[in-house]
Amino acid sequence: MTSAFSAQGLSKERHPQSRSIIFVSAEHYPAWLTTQTEFIRNWLASQSFQGRATQFVLLPDASGQCHQVVAVISGDTPYAIAHLPKLLPKGHYHRSTDSTAALSADNLLLGWGLGAYRFERYVAKIEPAVLHAEDQSACAESVLTASLEVRDWINTPTEHMGPDELEQATRYIGASFGASVSSICGEELLTQNFPTIHAVGRASHRAPRLIRLDWGDDAHPHIVLCGKGVCFDTGGLDIKAADGMRNMKKDMGGAAHALGLARLLMQNTVPVRLTLLIAAVENAIAGNAFRPGDVITTRQGLSVEIDNTDAEGRLVLSDALTLAGELKPDLIMDFATLTGAARIALGPDLPVLFCNHAETARDYLAAGETEHDPLWQLPLWQPYLGYLKSNVADLANSGASKMAGCMTAALFLQRFVPAGTAWTHLDVYSWNDSERPGKPAGGEAQGLRAAFRFLQKKYDHRHSTAS
Repeated sequence: MTSAFSAQGLSKERHPQSRSIIFVSAEHYPAWLTTQTEFIRNWLASQSFQGRATQFVLLPDASGQCHQVVAVISGDTPYAIAHLPKLLPKGHYHRSTDSTAALSADNLLLGWGLGAYRFERYVAKIEPAVLHAEDQSACAESVLTASLEVRDWINTPTEHMGPDELEQATRYIGASFGASVSSICGEELLTQNFPTIHAVGRASHRAPRLIRLDWGDDAHPHIVLCGKGVCFDTGGLDIKAADGMRNMKKDMGGAAHALGLARLLMQNTVPVRLTLLIAAVENAIAGNAFRPGDVITTRQGLSVEIDNTDAEGRLVLSDALTLAGELKPDLIMDFATLTGAARIALGPDLPVLFCNHAETARDYLAAGETEHDPLWQLPLWQPYLGYLKSNVADLANSGASKMAGCMTAALFLQRFVPAGTAWTHLDVYSWNDSERPGKPAGGEAQGLRAAFRFLQKKYDHRHSTAS
């Protein structure tokens, strides 16, 4: 597992040769400049330094060696400084006491750690620029660690992150915090009535499974987290084109998010009774693969006609959500890389939130704003359920229309949530297509900080009045 400090350019001890970084807000840069020595003003002018946000400049000492950095930033967000770890020269750094920009210790930690991240399992390690961490909270440390673990899990190729490895990651996290972990695998899924998980995963040589983690005090409010753990998605017999299949190691991104959130709840001892359910499968192609036109009777008893084998995530989640409802929790939250339609609607950076409870949605969205981890809500527009009409079953898993694809997927899932139970569904991309500050190309934790903040404020009185 990733260590936020040892692997991502952070140190709790200041190095004796550490260089200071003067953080200056873009808004106040002109005023700051007037207070500097003639040497510094002349040096900045010679570099044509204009003091715009994200610009930085190295300041030399009398011998010509870099001994200080001026970094101009905008806002108190993690992404204000996330460009620095990979652009600054290798070495050690700390925040200067001469800094004038308002930047919290927690955002300094998160920004540097998110910006320094590289997935280095298969390549030579590169020593990053190292920042001396300050008096950041233990909570911020845990958020960074969980975020980097989610990235690692998603970035790991399916050969090393199949259903069994996903179970082992869950067992490792569970054992770290005293949780109990169990799984139902292979043919036992049929015996214990999880038919859709079995159907989607049966064609793979790697057994499908439902992974369950339980933690917490029975006296506390019960929440259930459900994650789509499709460790690779060929599309099944409705096979994806090559470009659509290329990054399908990320199709377990929902499970990675749910597991990362479970880790945060346990590590920060949020007073809830937690159940985590991960439907872990590989949607492969073989003679026993499920077919278009098949009808599967789900755990809930609803029959589903398979219109498209590439709409498999909602199938595995249907059994997990049914079990979640049987547990009669206070709240159900699911996470899934569910639809390309969500990306068409909102692009790669905005996870789509669906929710059946107005207050829950409001608080979840507000948490995303606070954490600079935005979400966007779309409606559960019931008339669109007609797009999933089947002539031979209670409903189809997909349909001929390409309209409102992420909404129809959410409406499908809602059919498996008990009426009156608060439920959220987050359709996440879990991926960065390009390299950007704090958002390296590859696996990404999206909405994780928002979900954790939302649950902290809802259930933990230590944070209920936090801004």
